[in-house]
Amino acid sequence: MTDRLNIAIVGAGIGGLSAALALSARGMDVTVFEDAEAPREAGAGISIPPNAARLLRRTSLSGAIEKITTRSQGLTLRTSQGELVSRPGAPTLQSYQLHRVELLDMLQELVKGTVQFGHRCIEVGETQTGARVSFANGAVCDADVVIGADGIHSMVQRAIGLTARPTSEGIVAYRGLVQSEKLAWATELRGLNMWMGDGRSFICFPVSQGRLINLVAFIPSTRDMEETWFAPGDVRALAGEYEGWDASVCDLIAALDHTFRWGIYDRPPLPYWSRGCVTLLGDAAHPMVPHFGQGAGQAIEDGFALAVLLAHATRNEIPVRLKAYQDLRLERTSRVQAASRLAGRFYRSASGDPSDQAELMRGWMSTAEWIFPYDAEKAALALL
Repeated sequence: MTDRLNIAIVGAGIGGLSAALALSARGMDVTVFEDAEAPREAGAGISIPPNAARLLRRTSLSGAIEKITTRSQGLTLRTSQGELVSRPGAPTLQSYQLHRVELLDMLQELVKGTVQFGHRCIEVGETQTGARVSFANGAVCDADVVIGADGIHSMVQRAIGLTARPTSEGIVAYRGLVQSEKLAWATELRGLNMWMGDGRSFICFPVSQGRLINLVAFIPSTRDMEETWFAPGDVRALAGEYEGWDASVCDLIAALDHTFRWGIYDRPPLPYWSRGCVTLLGDAAHPMVPHFGQGAGQAIEDGFALAVLLAHATRNEIPVRLKAYQDLRLERTSRVQAASRLAGRFYRSASGDPSDQAELMRGWMSTAEWIFPYDAEKAALALL
């Protein structure tokens, strides 16, 4: 039997592929199993915050990602009428603004040969030497470690006895991409830009080296919405929600060809992530509202921390190492989940009491001081 650990990852999203990259770099054999028959991703941008960008820069991805990223220059906050609330300070920590499809293509290329599509996980169980994953197509995989990176509706999560019940935040989000050449001013857009209004917020940033502008609009809703990025939205209805807002917001919505929508739901932290040789990662472990842009960032941290803790582990040590991973990451991600809720309340508090809004802003600003400088690999190494 080889001394190299055999790792099975369920889910080929950003979290699963980043984990595959980190685990392979530390000498483990990795196979990623994906439900979809082929790569599928909604056209959307993503901001990779400094705490995750730091980890990616240490990998073979570093040079390639620099060719597709749009460097962030911080966050500019405005009221719904365009009045400045805050300007970005001098950037001290590097983050990335990327098209999700470009990032996933790059990750898939780097872990080429390890991703098997058309494998829908239907069961995960323990064996005498590890864990077994069974798939709807009849395939079976025995592995030393199974990692559930299969998102908010995780099968692996249920397999280890967990159920996370969603609670609606009363918000629906609309996503879309606009070609920057459609708007004369958009080619000069830099960094993250947010407009805050009564119960609503609107954010945009350039991706694909400024060729596209990614936008996300958050509006209140009493309807139950699907937790999916692929549900079609109505551009005209979206425009009506922002009637009377700053001209830049209205121009961006008017330039949309189509939009996708999804309901925003929150969940409390799970009591545990690991059982035996099975553990969770990313949204399967800690789904969070998107208002601090940390969903992908925390998933990337998970994968890199897990790679550190499993490197050089014997098979007998796996349950203990997974417990250490769980305890380390559960504490941090629970704090980030809470910070993301706070950020959402701040963004939608424009018409609230000024003293309450000021307090929310102080809490929002202080959050960056402990989230962004964090080094997940260093924190994991300290446990060994």
